[in-house]
Amino acid sequence: MSRPQAVARFEHLCLPHLDAAYNLARWLCRDDSAAQDIVQESCLRAFKAMGRFDEQHPRAWLLTIVRNQSYNWLKKSARQVRLDDLEDDTLVELSDATDTAIETKQDIEAVRAAIAELPEVFREVIVLCDIEGLPYAQIAKIISAPIGTVMSRLSRGRGMLKKILVGTNHDR
Repeated sequence: MSRPQAVARFEHLCLPHLDAAYNLARWLCRDDSAAQDIVQESCLRAFKAMGRFDEQHPRAWLLTIVRNQSYNWLKKSARQVRLDDLEDDTLVELSDATDTAIETKQDIEAVRAAIAELPEVFREVIVLCDIEGLPYAQIAKIISAPIGTVMSRLSRGRGMLKKILVGTNHDR
């Protein structure tokens, strides 16, 4: 495959999924700058591996690379990461997906904090399913786990999220 063909193939298969890649990296790492670096490194890796990619589920393929890069970054990072501001639109999408009404800035902050409290294994499936809208089969492929594990983590993660949010609402 010539370089122009590889570039065209990469642009066609991967570029439409850059927002999803950034969102996943951002939620996992909780660091805007790191998320940007992770997506850039992931795209470089995806481009280099383009000749071996079978073109099935490009979004899941790219997000698998992003997930792995995110966990590599987390392992290398000895510092405590902080949760920077996320776009309110992302959280409204989450609320729509989980039928949770987010009406005020205070509610948005509560959801941010609740998601940040979730352990990574639950946070990643919540992000992949409820924010990115991926089907269970693709999530299973991304996290290298059976669909039953995805469903279990999603259920448990949503339950944890609900408990955190209900506890927050009672504190008001």
